[in-house]
Amino acid sequence: MGEANPKNNEGGGREGGLPPEVLIFGGSLPMVQVRQRLEKVARANIPVLIQGEGGTGKEVLARWIHLQSSVRGGAFVKVSCAAIPGTLLESELFGYEVGAFTGANTRKPGRVELAHRGTLFLDEIAEIEHSFQAKLLQFLQDGRFSKIGDQEDTLVETRTICATNRRLDRELESGRFREDLFYRINGIRVQLPPLRERREDIAPLAEYFFSQFRVRFEKDAPALSAQMLAALQNYDWPGNIRELENRIARYVILGGEEEIAPEERIANASSSSRKVPGKGEGPIPLKQIAKEAVRETERRLIMEVLKANHWNRRKAAQALQISYRALIYKIREVSLKPKNGTEGPEGKHSEPTAIRRSRTDASRELQ
Repeated sequence: MGEANPKNNEGGGREGGLPPEVLIFGGSLPMVQVRQRLEKVARANIPVLIQGEGGTGKEVLARWIHLQSSVRGGAFVKVSCAAIPGTLLESELFGYEVGAFTGANTRKPGRVELAHRGTLFLDEIAEIEHSFQAKLLQFLQDGRFSKIGDQEDTLVETRTICATNRRLDRELESGRFREDLFYRINGIRVQLPPLRERREDIAPLAEYFFSQFRVRFEKDAPALSAQMLAALQNYDWPGNIRELENRIARYVILGGEEEIAPEERIANASSSSRKVPGKGEGPIPLKQIAKEAVRETERRLIMEVLKANHWNRRKAAQALQISYRALIYKIREVSLKPKNGTEGPEGKHSEPTAIRRSRTDASRELQ
């Protein structure tokens, strides 16, 4: 990789392009709590560990912390630990001197040196090879490092922010991540919620991305319809904010709402965005609309729990706090089945047994 620039490396110096704080944090309770926590520690030079699924905005949050910190006048230097092979990570972080190895014809400062009196952001830190973790720990403890091919130590002052989409407790249990390194980076821990747990923030984010991309791509795309915004809010966004951003970009460039929400998502939205009959168009079937809305909500919830439990229906029933028979009844009622057509791990013979029992009893349990 080329030599990093403290004002323009991996997005360094682009802090001015951050969305407004109201969009970074939104209005959902989990993000309000995140903001309140960070406002107390942003200016303190203490390590911050940001955890969350891919695409939840960990880098954006790290840049916001940098701008609130006492080192905001320095560079924000990002290191993508997952993108740099283990054999090259040491030279990227610490740099090297002329003649350190074959091909080292010039001196190269490392990312750590570039982050002096600024912020060093170690993205996906769980991807660092175990053999290098001890050397990183030593630097984080005393701020000293030595370039490859150099006999002397260099001292730097830097704010460290780390991020990962992995469960570090599991990495510790498996031995893939050093316990002492974890305690070093875990000064303040922040858990970013996935987008599906902050649905009230989806529409404002979509509108923000829409306005930004219209200007960037110089496209006069039609505004997002109310039905489309409802469809976006009903979708679970496995790719989180990154997926939402990419879909809005495609919509602005290519046009057509199918670029933003495939048929399945529009279908999900249609039940919640059903047209209300106007004057003279007959009675409003409120009970039927409510029944369909409940049925769709139950279907989505059961599907999520089944997927989370790898279609083990007994475990799913426990998670939903209903009986196994009641779950089987519901699965058949809403026509759910795995995409590959396979049965759950509890065996193929368990369902027919349950089906032979009275469906009426199962139905009563759910009332």
